[in-house]
Amino acid sequence: MRPLDGIVVIDFSRVLSGPYCTAQLADLGARVIKIEQPGHGDDTRAWGPPFLQGESSYFLSINRNKESLALDLKHPASRRIVDGLLDRADVVVENFRPGTMHRLGLGYDEVAAQRPRIVYCSISGFGQTGPRRAEPGYDAVMQAEGGLMSITGARDGPPYRLGVAIADLATALFAVQGILAALIAREQTGRGQLVDVGMLDTVASLLTYQAGIVFATGTSPGRMGNQHPSIAPYDTFATADGEFVLAVGNDEQFRRMAALLQEPWLSADPRFATNSDRVHHYDALRAELRRVFATWKRDAVVRALTDAGVPCGAVRSVTETLADPQLAARDMIVPITHAVAGDIRVLGNPLKLSATPPEIRTAPPALGQHTDAILEGDLGLRQEEIARLRREGAIA
Repeated sequence: MRPLDGIVVIDFSRVLSGPYCTAQLADLGARVIKIEQPGHGDDTRAWGPPFLQGESSYFLSINRNKESLALDLKHPASRRIVDGLLDRADVVVENFRPGTMHRLGLGYDEVAAQRPRIVYCSISGFGQTGPRRAEPGYDAVMQAEGGLMSITGARDGPPYRLGVAIADLATALFAVQGILAALIAREQTGRGQLVDVGMLDTVASLLTYQAGIVFATGTSPGRMGNQHPSIAPYDTFATADGEFVLAVGNDEQFRRMAALLQEPWLSADPRFATNSDRVHHYDALRAELRRVFATWKRDAVVRALTDAGVPCGAVRSVTETLADPQLAARDMIVPITHAVAGDIRVLGNPLKLSATPPEIRTAPPALGQHTDAILEGDLGLRQEEIARLRREGAIA
């Protein structure tokens, strides 16, 4: 048994926020039918290199456990197919610009009028309401507009976006949360609802303690590199052969670190005695720590500090991280066989439920891989009808 067994999701989304959301739902047992444009599919099918036997590694990373139906939503014959699928659906997910689904006759109001139990999730850049609702949403733009880039990067350098599309990914996770909450509410009320998730809202919500600084002082925080505005030392340091992160969270950890480094005077110095002191005199502290850590090897200092109970970690490459036996032990690297690309690996799900765990069951679909099976098995179309729809260009 899986938590969402029996839940059917019609997925009109593409690129990242929507597909990552529906991948999470699929891992939890939902049946996800991905609607894609014939001959083109999800935009990310063309994003690369790299490609594996012509299949985009980007697409493969976020579309496992789904079925692909290649359907032209603008073709007159598509409406009968979409209506048939919606009649069987529990959840709809879309991430077009606000108004697009309404123009197709597939907006929340139109769909819910005949199906009051439907949970309809709309993901967009600025949400379904407000003066900026019609503007498109792109991850880099949202990281900039949401204030995240202004606090990311070196103190004396330009702003940077994160190395992953955090606005898209975090929005997807909020969308999953909203969908699950709406499904629970439906059990109590018998009715579905609209789940409206905006990327700008999401990024703003991630500001947390940085927003708290503004609320408390009226001053915007600036870029601090890898430093922390309220904790010290909390930063990256270079060793003789690599970098590591140090995250000293309290005074006792700082004393243990000073003793380990054979620099006990650090914790006795009134400039560094308390966390507040260290924050105020961080430039001086950082200079001393840089001197000491330059004499160590990265792995040796990480092991020594960890054994002493001082939080730290090596700055690893993605390749190093994926080779960590801890991830293998936690089923976070999953081998699976794709219809075209052959044997591939995908990331596992970080949720570890003791009784109903998520599961990677099937590889990401080839474009239109399940078109015939869905039309025949779910909607009862005969083979000759399917062939006619394909000749007319409604499906592929």
